[in-house]
Amino acid sequence: MRIIPAIDIIDGKCVRLTKGDYNTKKIYNENPLEVAKEFEAAGIEFLHVVDLDGAKASKIINYKVLEQIASKTNLKIDFGGGLKSNKDLEIAFNSGANQITGGSIAVKNSDIFESWIEKYGAQKIILGADFYPDSAGGKIATNGWQEESTLELIPFIKRYQDKGIQYVICTDISKDGMLQGPSFDVYKEILTEVKDVKLIASGGISTFDELPRLAENGCEGVIIGKAIYEKKISLKQLEQYILNN
Repeated sequence: MRIIPAIDIIDGKCVRLTKGDYNTKKIYNENPLEVAKEFEAAGIEFLHVVDLDGAKASKIINYKVLEQIASKTNLKIDFGGGLKSNKDLEIAFNSGANQITGGSIAVKNSDIFESWIEKYGAQKIILGADFYPDSAGGKIATNGWQEESTLELIPFIKRYQDKGIQYVICTDISKDGMLQGPSFDVYKEILTEVKDVKLIASGGISTFDELPRLAENGCEGVIIGKAIYEKKISLKQLEQYILNN
C-alpha cells in the first residue's frame, strides 16, 4: 500500500482544515516545499497536493507551489482542487503533476472529465469521490465540499470505472481532520462491490495501526494529513513501514 502524505494549500501556505471547513484553517508551514523535502527525506515517494484556493475559485490557483515542489524534489505528485477546464489541466501537468484528481468536474461536467480520461489515460486521471455519509451509503460532495450532490458513492465510482477510471481517492468528509480513524467499513464495501479498483483511502487517519488494517482491506494507497502534522504518526514510522513493505 502506497503512503501518500497530503499538502493542502491556501495562500501558498501548507494548511489543514477540519471537515473541509475553511473557517477551521490551521497553518502548519509557510513553505510547502520545506514540508515536501521532509517527506522525501523519510523515503516517501508520493505526494497529494490540494489547491484549496482553487477548489473555492473553481480554477487552478496555486500552481507555482506545485511547480516548486515538482522541480525541487523527485516526489510523484497527484494534484487536485478546482481543476475545471482543459487549460487548468494543462497548467497542472506543465507545472509537474504526475496525476490529477477530478472530483466536482466529474459530477458537474462528466463530458469534459471523460474526455480527460480518454486523452491522458487512466494512469494520469484520478477520480475524487468525496462523500457525506448517510443511510444510503453516502452522497458525493462538490466545490471544495461546500455542496452536496444527489449522486451515491458506489454507483458514482462504478460509472467512471466503466469509462476507464482505475484510481479513486475516497474521502469521508465527516472524518476528515477529525483524527478519529478512517471509514474502514465504507472502504471494505467499495472493494467488495467494485472489482479491480485502485482505492486510495483518505480522511480520519489518526494512528499508525490503522495503516496495516487499510492494507489488509485491499486499499492501494492511503492519504495522511493531519496525523503527520499533529505528530500522531511520525515520519520515522512511515519510513519503517515503507522499508518493510
